[in-house]
Amino acid sequence: MDTLIETPRKIRVRPTRAQAEEAVRTLLAWTGDDPDREGLVGTPDRVVRAYEEFFEGYQDDPVALLERTFEETGNYNEMVVLRDIRLESHCEHHIIPLIGKAHVAYLPDRRVVGISKLARLVDVFAHRLQIQEKLTAQVADTIQSVLQPRGVAVVIDAAHQCMTTRGVRKPGVSMVTSRLLGEFKTSEPLRRQFFAMVGIGGV
Repeated sequence: MDTLIETPRKIRVRPTRAQAEEAVRTLLAWTGDDPDREGLVGTPDRVVRAYEEFFEGYQDDPVALLERTFEETGNYNEMVVLRDIRLESHCEHHIIPLIGKAHVAYLPDRRVVGISKLARLVDVFAHRLQIQEKLTAQVADTIQSVLQPRGVAVVIDAAHQCMTTRGVRKPGVSMVTSRLLGEFKTSEPLRRQFFAMVGIGGV
């Protein structure tokens, strides 16, 4: 039975699992190998199951994730920082992993959210086909939109295997992106404090 899935641009028909597995068989044959040999006969099923894990973020609503908040904060209004969040995503240009870490901070305005929700928010967007710049913006903008804090800061530092294992082949290179909103954008001392807390110097 066909399943309808919603994308940011349109609603389209999602291929069946059998069609997805057949697509993997086609790629295996295209490489020059035999998809019916013993070592590969189960590969289409394994690849589809792996994709279900890699891209499970399409099944989750990032806004709903942050909607449950807490107002009993003891008037706490200083920075909340979650650093070194393990990040695994896939580049939308080559479907090759990008792996790194995210640092997320916000300045509460009367309400806070459970810290596990911030880590989960990173996962929701990371478990979609991505470019790092968009991923960084999505995490920051969602926190700002839902929690409406006084400011948000997100930094992502990741290595892209699309440039370390192919193409220019430059291992050891990582890409750093940031999104600063509200008081993090307007206050240099606050920015410096955040960067120092997450171990980014010289800013």
